[in-house]
Amino acid sequence: QVQLVESGGGLVQAGGSLRLSCAASGYIFRLDVMGWYRQAPGKQRELVATITKSGSTNYPDSVKGRFTISRDNAKNMVYLEMNSLKPEDTAVYYCNFRTVLSSYWGQGTQVTVSS
Repeated sequence: QVQLVESGGGLVQAGGSLRLSCAASGYIFRLDVMGWYRQAPGKQRELVATITKSGSTNYPDSVKGRFTISRDNAKNMVYLEMNSLKPEDTAVYYCNFRTVLSSYWGQGTQVTVSS
């Protein structure tokens, strides 16, 4: 059974940085896209960043230029480097691993940015 575990969340002041990590336990056949999503209180879960197996990345405008996603295919890990954090980045951050047939989610890690 595949489990994803996020780490690296915490409390940071506006303008600060955090690095999130997500590791998978168990074998994932033909892992393709890895990504990060977030959900703030009272809001829907939204895309933060995705990265394909070949390294193509995608970011919404809200984080473009501040966040960087990367992955280690050998270790089945994905990372999110977050810089110039803003209070509106406060949310629970979830990692997601996708194959053609399956989608796996982590339990989430809280990121809180104080003003």
